[in-house]
Amino acid sequence: MNKIERLEAAINHKAVDRVPYSIWYHLSAVDQDPVSLAEETIALTKKYDYDFVKMMPFGLYGVQDLGAKINIFAQQGKPPLVARPGIQSVSDYLALKPIPAIQGTYGKQLEFASLLQKNLPRDTPYIQTIFSPLTTLHKLAGNRLLEDLKTNPEAVEHALDVITEITIDFVQENIARGVSGFFFATQDARKNLISPENFLRFGEKYDLQVLNSYVKKTWFNVVHLHSLDVYFEEVVRDYPNNVINWHDRNTFPNLQQARQLTDKAFLAGIRAAQKIVNGIEEPDDILSEGTEAEIIAHVREAIAATDGKGLILGPGCVVDQFVSEASLRAVRKAIEL
Repeated sequence: MNKIERLEAAINHKAVDRVPYSIWYHLSAVDQDPVSLAEETIALTKKYDYDFVKMMPFGLYGVQDLGAKINIFAQQGKPPLVARPGIQSVSDYLALKPIPAIQGTYGKQLEFASLLQKNLPRDTPYIQTIFSPLTTLHKLAGNRLLEDLKTNPEAVEHALDVITEITIDFVQENIARGVSGFFFATQDARKNLISPENFLRFGEKYDLQVLNSYVKKTWFNVVHLHSLDVYFEEVVRDYPNNVINWHDRNTFPNLQQARQLTDKAFLAGIRAAQKIVNGIEEPDDILSEGTEAEIIAHVREAIAATDGKGLILGPGCVVDQFVSEASLRAVRKAIEL
């Protein structure tokens, strides 16, 4: 099987010659330059023979053009941080206007996609990372957003309308650059963060607009549910994607429980997320913490839990940036046993 055949088979719960896989982590030393980011991404993909590329633009690319001030370090292990939110008052929500996705920081991510289209082997799919409109607005506004959902909902909705329009424009430009689909990440579909009613009003409503703009045009579409205690059942029921990614080793449901809830393919199996210790989130990463034998056993456990069907092996979130070559080689060894 080539990589596309292997992935399509896994998505459709058909037999595969081996479980397809990919591993990703932030490339903070190079992710401000699309040329360097593409070169590093392609080199890693070839070195470990990944079945697809999950594109890794820096996580704040969606808010810099909308007014957030970003501190950029260009160092591995030091991702960019918001220095000043782009939303300082209610009037700032109302002042947001659509911008073309070909400009600024959005445009850099399109150049990244164009370079992959030009330089990746033809049988290696690549999927662009996009964020839910509510996630983007949360990054833009900071935690004031949670109160504004209650006190200024119409202003918030205006901002979400604008961000949705920008995101859909960005989606279409990526499709023109050959992406096979999208890794749609929502960091706000969390029961401990937002009520079911507000999730439907401010989250799902806008998520579906974005998803429906591309799911019939692309074949490899992932929804990523970030963090713990997420709206898993609601998302797998209502969202039209064909692949689901979540912190399967850290929160409900585990792989076996999830198979009882959905027939979507899983992009899952590698513990790389957060755990709660004394009420505080801490990293929980098998590839940085485990021995070769432990990593192999961990991967084999995931494959056994799904009978190797409907599974694309990958991290529940992102792997530590300083992951060792030995750990990455152990994952590959495990899927070939």
